[in-house]
Amino acid sequence: MTRTVIDGAYVATVDGEGTELASGYVVIRDARIEAVGAGRAPSEVIDGAREVIPGEGLLVTPGLVNTHHHLYQWLTRGYAQDSILFDWLVSLYPAWSRIDADLVGDGALGAMAVLARSGCSTVGDHHYVFPQGGGDIVGSIVDAAQTLGVRLHATRGSMDLGASDGGLPPDFAVETTAAALEASAAAVHRYDDPSFDSMVRVAIAPCSPFSVTADLLRESAALARDLGVRLHTHGAETVEEEAFCRERFGMSPTDYLESVGWIGDDVWMAHCVHLSAGDIARFAASGTGVAHCPSSNARLAAGIAPVRDMLRAGVPVGLGVDGAASNESGQLGTEVRAAVLAARLRDGADALSGRDALRVATMGGARVLGRQDEIGSVEPGKLADLALWRVDGVEHAGIADPVAALALGAMPPLARLIVQGETVVDDGELTRADSGDVARRVARASAALAERL
Repeated sequence: MTRTVIDGAYVATVDGEGTELASGYVVIRDARIEAVGAGRAPSEVIDGAREVIPGEGLLVTPGLVNTHHHLYQWLTRGYAQDSILFDWLVSLYPAWSRIDADLVGDGALGAMAVLARSGCSTVGDHHYVFPQGGGDIVGSIVDAAQTLGVRLHATRGSMDLGASDGGLPPDFAVETTAAALEASAAAVHRYDDPSFDSMVRVAIAPCSPFSVTADLLRESAALARDLGVRLHTHGAETVEEEAFCRERFGMSPTDYLESVGWIGDDVWMAHCVHLSAGDIARFAASGTGVAHCPSSNARLAAGIAPVRDMLRAGVPVGLGVDGAASNESGQLGTEVRAAVLAARLRDGADALSGRDALRVATMGGARVLGRQDEIGSVEPGKLADLALWRVDGVEHAGIADPVAALALGAMPPLARLIVQGETVVDDGELTRADSGDVARRVARASAALAERL
């Protein structure tokens, strides 16, 4: 057994009491957090450590948790720059329908590299495009995560409602209901690890009310609950989605999703920009989670989600980047600040504090993914997923509050990202892959995909 000690840092634990230590230490033993304390680490702990990380000038937080992404979209950044969601999707479906496992693997590697370099230790991905003959796409995403050393919450998504049946995606981009269910079960059986230390979890994730049938939603919910895994989809993202659901189903997106079994503490939905007070109450009562994606919502002019009201009601809320084709930054660290600013634009200066936003990005995300007992806070017994931010450089030296450096200032340089007790980013650089090689692979894959059009 080996120990690593972070000694003399500002530690924002994000535990239940919001404990912060102006000068504190964290002891990591193998993959777990062994101890957290105020002041300097005891000499006997220092003497037996494999490594002691000097904490002066560092802010230590839990590793950030990304609850919603479309990693494959890293290959289609910069497309349809001035479109709302439905027009943006129609523009991009032809490119996405030509992906395969090799291209997705390269795109996922690039997207997750950027996430890791922005403090993200757990990556939630929603993949729902599976062209015939495209190979093992979920497997390529798992391989990319293992290459980088980040924790992955993959999903086996699906679309079975093509344009000829009244859906938004073109017919050539969808699967049959039966094929989607069979492949979803296969992905769970092959890749899902339910253990405490799991580096890969798999959820089942039909795409959205405007791209899947009611049968697929109902049967996916039953399948996921039979297999003991979580459910994920998009919900209440735009006013156009609201109009689609009312015209096609005679009800709001939330009413429709509830009618097919998609409200519960094993469900999380992306965006939820257009929730009524009644919707929020149902989410809170049922434990249904939300992935809040402030930059993507702004990029697509979808609106600002009612995060203040959701949090006050007790809805589990996590943070998400969303697909990099609608948030070309791809960084999760910058979304902490974006969440604060968006909430205040909507609901005033007290809508979301910096510490509330940090909690959403860490413990909130862990709760949304059903892993609040394992990750999301710096506490003994939890998995050692930690972000170490440098707050003594030119961007932040002298700032009155280190947490404000992350929540209100420029994203601090990442000194380290530790996942499962191992350093996967050191001084801003990947430790398990060469960033230049990753960039070249992404450039080649993006060009190859463009040529297929």
